[in-house]
Amino acid sequence: MMRRFRWILRRLFTGVGEFVRTNPIELFPARHGFKGYRLSHLRADAGAGLNVALLSFPQGMAYAAIAGIPIKYGIVTSAVASIVAPLLAGSRHTILGPSNATAFMLFASLAAFSAADRIFYLPMLVLFVGILLTVGALFRVAELVQYVSRSVVVGYITGAAFLIIANQLGHLLGLTLPDAASDEPKTFFTILQDTFSVIDEAQWQPTVLAGATFVVWLILNRFLKQLPVFAITLLIMSGVYPILHHQAGWSVSTFNSFTIADLSPTLPEISPRGFFSDVSRLIGIAFSIAFLAALENSVMSKTLASKVGDRPDVNQDMLSVGVANIAASLTGGMPASGSLIRSALNFNSGAASRLSSIISGILCLGGLMVLGGFMDEVPKCVLSMLVICIATSVINRHHIRISLYATTEDAAVLITTFIAALLMPLNIAIFLGVGISIMLYLRAASRPFLTEYEFSEEGELREAGEKRMRPIPAISIVHVEGDLFFGAADLFRTQIQKTSLDPDLSVIILRLKNARHLDATSVVALEEMVQFLRSHDRHVIISGATKDVYRVLKNAGSVEVIGKENIFLNHPRNPNLSTRNALKRAQELLGTTEADIRIFYDPGKDRK
Repeated sequence: MMRRFRWILRRLFTGVGEFVRTNPIELFPARHGFKGYRLSHLRADAGAGLNVALLSFPQGMAYAAIAGIPIKYGIVTSAVASIVAPLLAGSRHTILGPSNATAFMLFASLAAFSAADRIFYLPMLVLFVGILLTVGALFRVAELVQYVSRSVVVGYITGAAFLIIANQLGHLLGLTLPDAASDEPKTFFTILQDTFSVIDEAQWQPTVLAGATFVVWLILNRFLKQLPVFAITLLIMSGVYPILHHQAGWSVSTFNSFTIADLSPTLPEISPRGFFSDVSRLIGIAFSIAFLAALENSVMSKTLASKVGDRPDVNQDMLSVGVANIAASLTGGMPASGSLIRSALNFNSGAASRLSSIISGILCLGGLMVLGGFMDEVPKCVLSMLVICIATSVINRHHIRISLYATTEDAAVLITTFIAALLMPLNIAIFLGVGISIMLYLRAASRPFLTEYEFSEEGELREAGEKRMRPIPAISIVHVEGDLFFGAADLFRTQIQKTSLDPDLSVIILRLKNARHLDATSVVALEEMVQFLRSHDRHVIISGATKDVYRVLKNAGSVEVIGKENIFLNHPRNPNLSTRNALKRAQELLGTTEADIRIFYDPGKDRK
């Protein structure tokens, strides 16, 4: 037993090493991005970097506000991720930083933490996210993200948008919401309940200022859409508030200013509970955010690659997100991901290389140092209204309509994920949606197609007719088409047992030429079926088995159970040859030469 265990471990580590070796990740792809770089390219990158910085700086503030943490964390991430990620990214137009999705998830995951605990645990949480993404990139995990249904993403984003709108209502009304209990999750309905419990404390000044912010944003977005509307709106309203404060005596809640000393890098700390306690508390949240960042980054990479004709390398981009998060954790940031909006702006601004991202990060870093002392002039109600504008913009009615009407399964996944996002923490809601999506896929995929076959008078294999008798009543040839993984095992076994109900039947020949993806569950089902039929003096013969199918049976020790003499491998040059040999074996088992077994040859092929 111990020898077998060591053999399995050796085989596992050998397979992992071979996989990593044959699927390498480039450690410094940026060195290929500046061949033939000219002064005109530098001007283009500088212009694009400035445009992106004008959006990244205020969006960093907004996403930190969404996550319920000080705004400096969002700005730091916008700067650091934009500088670090291009050195490792496969895409030359990618802009990394805080995003809607990761900010939503961070808010929902840390909502039950106290304000002090959020700040204490945040560096370690971001570090875990970075490590998970980096390790995932080395093992090419990003390629698996394509199997997540689009309906899950649409349902999650829509539900998260509702959640964040509800969370900003308190700032719009000038309310101070009661602190949540440490074990109470923040959901859409609990936030509304807390808001309405103190609605009698609402103030009119924040509401009026927020309404004016919306009007300015709406006008600029309609007539000057080519400008950085978000930044201009925030700048205008932050300039209006001091006038109202000094001239009219208005007083609304603002953000805390900060200095360079407040931005000093700090290493993640371990709580008094101990490292493993922190891991158990944070790893689930980190996995959820890492999964979401990988999903968002994959969508963004493919979208940009389709615009420029590049071939996306989602694993290389996943590595850049992982390392950017590690850097953010060490410099006082929040989780980072690929931003589709800022990346599209970078591309549309004419960026020539990944240097535009580095320039935007440097500009954000400069703005962070220069403007930090003026953050107490920015009203929370103004930024909250802009956050609501962002949240409503990500509710894509067209995608919702497609998901609702495409198929019943898509509609079920969308509605379930959306409702779960309103009722549960987001990290649970998204995995619930993914789980339902996978179950529906497996339900559709786990239906192998079984058809009984026979040989015609000319020796050609054909489907057996319902009104024709078998040439040899004691022998049934069953063609198996499709996947035989765990989800299909019971259905496969049931259908074969149904076929075996014929009292005249003594031998079943399973044609597995087009059977795929055998696993432990399907092998066990096959063994149980063989043993059941053998106990009733019946036999199972396998024909047309591919090398992959035979390897699974051999590794599982099932060849001895079935009998090596009862397994006939597929012959690519003549697919029906294995079935003819299986028929001969069946007649041996029956002790008869009842029929002359011929095989159909394609005259166009070599008969050897």
